[in-house]
Amino acid sequence: MNALGEAIGELCKAILPINEEYYLGNPDSSIAICTLSSIDLLKNFANSEIIKKISIVGRLLSENKGIDSIIKYVNDNHNVDTIIVCGKEVWGHKSGHSLFQLHKNGIDQNNRIINSTSPDPYLTVSKLEIKYFQDNIHLVNLINETKFESVLKKSRIF
Repeated sequence: MNALGEAIGELCKAILPINEEYYLGNPDSSIAICTLSSIDLLKNFANSEIIKKISIVGRLLSENKGIDSIIKYVNDNHNVDTIIVCGKEVWGHKSGHSLFQLHKNGIDQNNRIINSTSPDPYLTVSKLEIKYFQDNIHLVNLINETKFESVLKKSRIF
């Protein structure tokens, strides 16, 4: 990430602190939920009985550090085999789009997500960790679905 991007990111953290990024559920569950930028959707999952049926629910706000975190989580938690990606896409970052492009295409020699339209899609995780993600994780695309009940119904997992 370039220096200007880092500075802007730090400024955003100071001005608009985001405390609620994820909630842990059942460590034996095979399902993770990513609500992208939708905090209300995150809270709905965290405050419902569904939290007992999922490994983790969290938001994905960036196409780099956020995706690195997801890759590390699934590599450390091999029970997870499905990620439901829902909620409002992050304006400007398109982190959901980048997650799907990573799953489909991987990274190039510069660790950039291939075919990502995000402004800074550079990852720090290893190619081996990405390969595990590509080979073992099923992504369910419900990007822009922001209604809790609709996510439950459309995901057909619960």
